[in-house]
Amino acid sequence: MEAAVERVIQTYGMLVSLTSAQEREARERVSSYLRDKGEDEHKLAVEGLKHLLGHSANAGDVQSHLRTALSSCWGG
Repeated sequence: MEAAVERVIQTYGMLVSLTSAQEREARERVSSYLRDKGEDEHKLAVEGLKHLLGHSANAGDVQSHLRTALSSCWGG
C-alpha cells in the first residue's frame, strides 16, 4: 500500500500546490482511506487519487484544469 500512497501523493502534488503540512495531511487521509481496500497497487493508487480529488478544497479548480488539459490534448 505504501507504494500506492506515494504514487498518489506525487501525482496529487503535480496537480495541486501543497505545503508540507498539507502534503502530510493528504498522505494521512489517503492512507486511512486505502487501509483494508486490497493489495492491487495500481487500483489503490487510482482509488486514492480519486478520493483526494473528490475531497480537495479546490477540487473544482483541479477538475477544471484537467478538463482544459484533456480538451487541448484531444482537440475537444
